[in-house]
Parts: sequence; C-alpha cells; structure tokens
Amino acid sequence: MVRCMLNIWGVILFLRLSWITSEAGILLTCVIILLSVVITSVTALSVSAIATNGRVNSGGAYFMISRTLGPEMGGPIGVVFSFANALACALNTVGFAEVIRDLLQEFGLGMVDAENDVRIIGVITVSFLLLISLAGMEWEAKAQILFFVILLISFANYFVGTLIPPDEEKRSKGIFGYRGEIFSDNLMSKFTNGNDFFAVFAIFFPSAIGILSGVNISGDLKDPAKAIPKGTLGAIFLTTLSYLGVCITIGSVVVREASGNVTDVLLGNSTDGCKGVACQLGWNFTDCMDAVGADGCQYGLAHSPKVLGQVSGFNYLITAGVFAASLSSALGFLVSAPKVFQCLCKDNIYPYIGFFAKGYGKNDEPLRAYLLCYVIAIAFILIAELNIIAALISNFFLCSYALINFSCFHASITNSPGWRPSFHYYSKWTALVGAMISVGLMFAFSWRVAVATVCIILFLFAYVAYNKPQVNWGTSLQAGRYNIALSYSVALSRVEDHVKNFRPQCLVLTGPPNQRPALVDFVGAFTKHISLMICGDVLMGQSRVATETDGMVKWLNKRKVRSFYTPFDSDSLRGGTRQLMQAAGLGKLKPNTLVLGFKTGWREASEESLVDYVNTIYDTFDANHCVILLRMMDGLDVSDHFGYEVNQCFVPDNPDQSDPSITTTQEATGDATGERMSSQQVRTAFQNNQGKKTIDVYWISDDGGLTLLVPYLLTRRKNWGQSQVRVFILGDEQSMEEGRQEMISLLKRFRLDFHDVIVMTDSERTPQPKNLKRFEDIVAPYRLNEEQQDGASESELKTLCPLKISDKEMEALRTKSNTKVRLNEIIRRNSEHAALVLVSLPVPQTDCPMSLYMAWLEALTSGLHCPVVLIRGNQQNVLTFYCQ
Repeated sequence: MVRCMLNIWGVILFLRLSWITSEAGILLTCVIILLSVVITSVTALSVSAIATNGRVNSGGAYFMISRTLGPEMGGPIGVVFSFANALACALNTVGFAEVIRDLLQEFGLGMVDAENDVRIIGVITVSFLLLISLAGMEWEAKAQILFFVILLISFANYFVGTLIPPDEEKRSKGIFGYRGEIFSDNLMSKFTNGNDFFAVFAIFFPSAIGILSGVNISGDLKDPAKAIPKGTLGAIFLTTLSYLGVCITIGSVVVREASGNVTDVLLGNSTDGCKGVACQLGWNFTDCMDAVGADGCQYGLAHSPKVLGQVSGFNYLITAGVFAASLSSALGFLVSAPKVFQCLCKDNIYPYIGFFAKGYGKNDEPLRAYLLCYVIAIAFILIAELNIIAALISNFFLCSYALINFSCFHASITNSPGWRPSFHYYSKWTALVGAMISVGLMFAFSWRVAVATVCIILFLFAYVAYNKPQVNWGTSLQAGRYNIALSYSVALSRVEDHVKNFRPQCLVLTGPPNQRPALVDFVGAFTKHISLMICGDVLMGQSRVATETDGMVKWLNKRKVRSFYTPFDSDSLRGGTRQLMQAAGLGKLKPNTLVLGFKTGWREASEESLVDYVNTIYDTFDANHCVILLRMMDGLDVSDHFGYEVNQCFVPDNPDQSDPSITTTQEATGDATGERMSSQQVRTAFQNNQGKKTIDVYWISDDGGLTLLVPYLLTRRKNWGQSQVRVFILGDEQSMEEGRQEMISLLKRFRLDFHDVIVMTDSERTPQPKNLKRFEDIVAPYRLNEEQQDGASESELKTLCPLKISDKEMEALRTKSNTKVRLNEIIRRNSEHAALVLVSLPVPQTDCPMSLYMAWLEALTSGLHCPVVLIRGNQQNVLTFYCQ
C-alpha cells in the first residue's frame, strides 16, 4: 500500500493539479479524478483476481498478462510496460528537477538556462537514484519509508495552511482563504491555449499509474496474493481522498490569475473596469490579465506551479513533499522497470535481450536491466518537458490497463476449471468495460500516439505469434481455444453432410510418423488447412510412453503438418485399423478415407502379415471408406537412417535398401526424447517444388470423384501450383474425340483445372510377352499346382494355404490380370517424367485370392520412378456442379 501511495502521489499532485483545476474547473477536475479512479479500481480488481489465482512471481503486470493470455500478448506488454516505467521514472525526475531549478533561481544560482538546468539536475538525480537501486531492495525500501513520512507531513502542512488567514503578500498572489466567490468562479472549466478536457486528462492520468507499483515487485512480497489486493485497493481509496481534497480546497482558496503585486489592491468601492473574481475581494489584477508574456500574471492557479507551497503553513515543507513525491515515484519506477524487463528476458520470447536476464545477489537483482532503464530515462529527461512525457506515458499505461482487464475478462469467460481466484470481488463485465474505456481514452488523449502504440503492440505480437515460443503456461487463450473447438464440433454434428462440403478426412497408417515422412507429407499436402488428418500408429506387443508420444507430436509440429497422432494397442494391423476407423475423431470430424503405404516387400513377408494387410483394405471398403495407397519406388520407411526401433505392425519394406530419394537433414539433438525425435527431419519428394511437371490421373472407373479431387487439392499447394494435371480415360478409336470432349466438358462443369485429357485406345491390347512373364514370375510362388494337392481337395488346401492360387482361379481372372499388366505398360510409356501418378485402385473381390490381388497392385505400380497413388472412392459423389 505504501509503495502504491508513494507512486500515486507524484509530481502531478504538487506541480500540475492546481493548473488542471484552473483549466478544467473543480467540477471537471473531480470528474477526471473519479474517472481515473474508475479505471484504476477496475484494473486493481482485475489485478487482484489474477494475483490470487496462483503464485505470482516477479515480473508484475507482464507476468500476469503473459501467464493469463499467453506469450503472444504478454511479450508486447512486457516490452511496452517496461518502457513505460522507464518513462515514468523520467517524468518524476523532470518534475523534481523543475522544483530544484526554481529554488536555485530564487537565490540567483542558475547554471546555464531554465531548460538546460532541468536536464543537468535530472541526469544527476537519476544517477543518484540508480546508486540507491543498485544498493539493493533493503536500501530502496528504507528510502521509501522516509519519503512517505515526509509526504504525510507536507499534506498536514498544506491543509493547515488553507485554514490560516492570508496576509497581504499572499492576497497579492491570489490566495484569499476559503471564499464562496472563489469556489463558484473555479467550479466550471476555463480552457486556454487550445486545451480541452482530454488534453488536460492526459496530463493528469500519469498520477494514476502507480497502482501497479506493488504488483511490479510481487517477487519481493511475502504473500503477494494477500498483499496485492489489500495494498492496491487501500492505496487507491486513500489517494483518491487526498486528490479530491486538494482539488476542492485549492479551488476554494486561490483565484485563477494574480499579479503578486501588493499595490493592485482596490481603493474605494468602485470596481469599474475590473476583471475577475478578485474584484469582489478588493483586488484588481486586470492589468496582468490583459498583458501577455513576462508582463502577464505570474501567480494564481493558472500560472504558478508552486501554489500548494504558497498556500501551506510553511512553504519549504511542501517543497520537501515535492522532493519526496517525485523521488519516491522515480525510484519506484526505476526499480519496477528492470524487474519486469528481467522477467521478460528470462522467458526468452524475443531475441538479443537474454543479456539483461542475469541477476545478481540473493535477491537476483537485475543490474544490467537497471543500467538499460537508466539510459532510457536519461534520453527522455533530456526532453525536459513534463507535459510531453506525461502524454506519452498515459497511452502506454492505458494500453497495459486495457490488457490486464481483458486478461481477467478472458480468463473468466472461458470457464476454465483452472480459473479459481481467491479474490471474489470482481466482475468479468466490469473488467471488459474497464478495458474498453482504457482503449477509448488512449485514442481520445492522442490518436497519433495511440496508433503508434497499437502498431508497436501488433508488430511485437506478430513476431511472437510467428515464432511460437515453446512455453506452456496454461493460459486462458488455450482454454478459449478448447471452448471454441468444443462448441464448433458440437454445432458441426448437427449439420447434415453435403457433397459441396466433402473433405477427404484421412486416417493415415504411418506407424511412428517420423519413420514414414513421405506418407505424412503426401497426405499433409492435400489436407493442410482443408480437412482432418490423423496419423494412426497400431502397436503390437509394444507400448508408447508419454515422452515418445509427445515426441511424435513435436515432430509433426516442427514439420508444420496439421495432424493428430493416435497410438493404439492391438494384436494385429487389421484389428487396430478397424478400431481406429470406428473410434478416431470426434462427431463429424471422423475419418472417411484410409491412407496406407504400399507393402513393397509383400513377397518376402509372412503369410500372416500379408493376410492382415489385404484384409485391412477389404475391411475399409466394407466400412464404406475411401482407400488410398502410396508407393514410393524406394520404400517409405526411413527407420534405418536413425536406428529407430521398428514397429512390428509396420515391418520395413526393404530393410537392406536405403532410400536415395530422401535427403537426411538430422539436426543437433537434445537429451530429451521428444526433442531428439522432433529434430530428426528428412526431406521428401513431396516437399520439393515440382515446377511444371505433370500429375497424371488414370481414371479407369468412376469412384465418386475422389480420384479427380485429390490432384486438384494438391495443385492448391505452393510446391504443386505449377504442375499440369493430365487425365487419362479409356476409349476406342471410333469415339475417341467424342469421349474426350465429354470428359473435358465434365471437368469444366466440376470447375477442376486440368491441362489435357488423353484417351487410351489401346488398353485392350495383349501385353508384351516379357511383361506377362514378369507377372507370371510374381504369382508363381503362390500357384497351387496339381502335384501339390497330394489327394487333398482344393478347398482343404485353400483353408490351409489361403494365399495359394488355383489354376481355375488363375484362368477365371486371366483377363483382369492382363488388363493390369497392359495398363502398367501405358503408364510407363506416358508418365515417364511425371511428378505423381494416380491410378484407380482395383476393388478386391471375394473370388480373388489375396496374393493375386497384391500381384495386381504390384503389376500396376512397378517400373515407375515417381510416387504412385492407388486411389478409390466409396462410390459416393464428392464433386457436384450444382449450386445446391
């Protein structure tokens, strides 16, 4: 309380309140005081609520805002608030220097001139205050107690002086004691020199900035949660009474203008030609009121900053009070600014300021920050204009008050269970009103300074928001995001699906995402900022500890992939995938598309593993989901690059074959598992700029449009933006042009950008013998020959060996097999230089053995140097050319 009172009783009280009363009148001055009290009281209530919602460390307003609203808002306010405190130190030092200069001039001891004398005295004073600060908090606290006692004595001296009948000299200076005429004359405003209500308010408001002085040293308080509410609110109440008392008494005792000339007394009862209320009191100050410059009035409320001393019982006690008020406030702000800035520097939100975070001694004194504040204070002391500095300070502190109140409002409105302040005498709505009033006054005081302040805040905010510092303070913004996400998710569940709003919401079977970055990058390329992506990790006989799970999430975040990571324990890939498809997601935010990597090493895989893989595809179609398979010719798994433990559910495709298309960019790793995982990044083909390479789409069958939608979404990404989409369709030579024009018309109606449509008229030709032989070699190990039957029936052997292909099945599906081989020949011929190939995925049939189905997939995708995507929709339309 004492610290807040000392900072509120600043130079404005002793040097500017009389002038403000003259300009605004007693009535509006009281309005100014009470409006300031409303802002500071609401802010104090908000501060009290925040301060009692957990332990408050050093850092004051910055600490509270940053831990409530997050580093994005806390960082800018930390910078601005530290700077504002340094300016407040300069303000009070200049006020002190003005009094010293006037004293020296009374005794004819000026140094250079009036303005430079203020600069010299100010620099010497702030240097002396710096030495007290460097001596430690104990010396500073003792000095503040001394200043407080002096201020109490000076107040008593002033109020006693108003009761003492004035002598002739005091009357000549406009002091007449309590008179109704003077009170009536000073009641209303009389603005001069272009001033208005807000201009005067801006000069007064720095007197109210001391309410955060106790908060700023919260780290040095024994019990901040109790001391801050009681001390701050108590200080506001007592200082408000003192300001109102001084305003009313000084406006009842002193006239606005006086000459100080004892010969200006009125002789007789004639007041002809006399101006002002002094005429009714027997004095004529008309000559000085009409004169300008040095010949004008030098005394009275409007002209003399030393009115309080002239009214008091003993003038020099008021001078001592000015010394105490200005020095105590300057010292308080000189201590506050470095401590707030030190806390900001320790949080490492902005670069190049960590140097000032270092503390010294048992109290962790920020000596380096003291020196920085000292330099800033000197820079503004050299301005030597109290009113200019006061206007600047008002905007910075109003901005701080606005954000403190908004912090309290936001923390309350989010209904976070963690918001449990022990101080209950506040309201979220009064906090919001306080924030709005603060912002309004910023622009009312000086819109130019307000705009500059907002621009600085926005620049600092943008920097922090872009860099996203790795801190977790449990802020109300996090709680707010949760509320918004929950509300929209619930609202979305009430909306019926519509083809125009279809989005491929993908469950991607990546295993650990950092082991299959190409799969992650491919799906991320067409889902980022568009739709849902979940990286599913089916764990068989393993467990994923929390640090590893956090590491996967950090890896995704560092890669700037918008995806969730969901590990799931299961005894098989098929079972885990089925459960993930059913349980993953929330409401309408559920996967409708399964994405998995092509099992390149399927021929070397165990029978159980292969059956599990193919059944996973079968189950996906049965669940009416879309399916996408990605094949990289050199495999997807990069676990060998970093020596990862292999997930048994995702056995590496080619463990002995490294992937030359992937560039390893391993960075320096830390000790923590999560940091190590997130730092191990590899670059894949999907992160490269594809230039004007083509994306070739082989649209063999209508699947609802997913095969056409995915390449369109890819071309919306920067790396694929110049790629040319070519669509290949089946047809015959007789109706080739007709079919081509129909497809072009369809694509235009769907508003899909494409480069060309090509009709494949030779798809029914017999494949080349060497390619047929290669296909026969693939299926040969799975053929069920007659000599292998050994008396057993075919059905019995199929039960024992489900992957085997009988001669009957092979002949029944010969045409389809040849079609796959022939289509591969066409793809290799046309897409040799493509960046990506998309082919319709064959739908598995019950009469098709699993090994033959895998052979079809192998035949379709073999021999290409670019990534190949096998894709199939669920036959539900995902494209429309209608408006509704």
